Amino acid sequence: MPILRQYISFILIALGALTIDGPILAQTNPPVEQGRKEAPQQKPNFPEQTRVPTVGTPSPYTATIITDDLEFPWGLDFLPDGRMIVSEKPGNIRIISKDGKVSQPLAGVPPVRYQGSGGMYDLKLAPDFATSRRVFWTYVTTSEGDAMNCVTNGILSRDASRLENVEVIYRIQPTRGGRFHFGSRMLFDQDGRLYVTFGDRFRSGRPEVQQLNSALGKIIRINQDGTPAKGNPFAGKDKALAEIWSVGHRNPQGLAFNPVNGELWETEHGPRGGDEINVIQKGGNYGWPEVSFGLEYNGGAVNGTGLTEKEGTQQPVYYYDPAAAPSGMTFYDGNLLPEWKNNLFVAMLRGMHIARLVVDQKTGRIISEERILTEEGQRFRHVVQGPDGALYALTDHENGRLYRIGK
Repeated sequence: MPILRQYISFILIALGALTIDGPILAQTNPPVEQGRKEAPQQKPNFPEQTRVPTVGTPSPYTATIITDDLEFPWGLDFLPDGRMIVSEKPGNIRIISKDGKVSQPLAGVPPVRYQGSGGMYDLKLAPDFATSRRVFWTYVTTSEGDAMNCVTNGILSRDASRLENVEVIYRIQPTRGGRFHFGSRMLFDQDGRLYVTFGDRFRSGRPEVQQLNSALGKIIRINQDGTPAKGNPFAGKDKALAEIWSVGHRNPQGLAFNPVNGELWETEHGPRGGDEINVIQKGGNYGWPEVSFGLEYNGGAVNGTGLTEKEGTQQPVYYYDPAAAPSGMTFYDGNLLPEWKNNLFVAMLRGMHIARLVVDQKTGRIISEERILTEEGQRFRHVVQGPDGALYALTDHENGRLYRIGK
């Protein structure tokens, strides 16, 4: 059922403000976010760090619901024949045909700990899937009563009905009680190394986010057998986990490489406000919980200080106040809509839209923002670019949807 999106009201703004080679937006255009700030006393550390001007998409496009028969879907990837493979938070992995037929859950998948925000998370095909048929996924299980993130892989059977030779390649340490803030997105780089995000486990693990002997609140970088990848920044340091790539994260749920320069970008949930989009540097410290925009849920200052900057920590390239709950993300490098070229798209849960963010590739800053699919009233969990050049998005609902967005 196609739903035409033409955003006529934004046409003159977009055409007058954008050039394909170098996006420039008149600062007189109002920001798309007009809501009350949770922390109005906090100020951005540079002009484009929050509430940038609005932009529109002049070209017409459609958003088509491929299926609404998914149960809290989380991860999405594309098989070589064009079918899709999707993970569901309650613990299932399914195959979706091009026309939207959803398979029964694949056999051979270990049970998950489906409590609170825990369950099954991201799913990625191995870079050599065409020959290996290997699938990777991340989920929460129980270890001696506590919750534990795992990274697992298995071989998709030839009839695509089951996963075989399933093996856990990485178990997070330490384990913790509680039911929230697990992360957990995955991404392969061009050399086949795997990046995985882990949350701070809410209150229980917060003190360990800045400690190098814990994987809580970290992004790790591992080989496909789960061992630390060569060249990680903390390898060889006393008591440090050799797999750690960056530290100081709260609840990171999105990863994407910028196709222009190869930079790794990340999204994470902040506290009461302060959701972040970060450019991840090797060995970078992203501050949590010592530095944060937003407030504690009780309205107090984060960490008792309310600091929004501190020497030795990285600033978010963009933050949200009030919260939008950013999850999966992708850079668009297709050709269906030229004005979207190299733009960043982020699935928003609380915000109930997909954010299109125009990045000035010279400065690395976000200079304009658009909200799409707001009329759908959906919590968007993930967005990826498909092999046909369209965007595909999942929604976080009991009757979760899969959208195709393009022409």
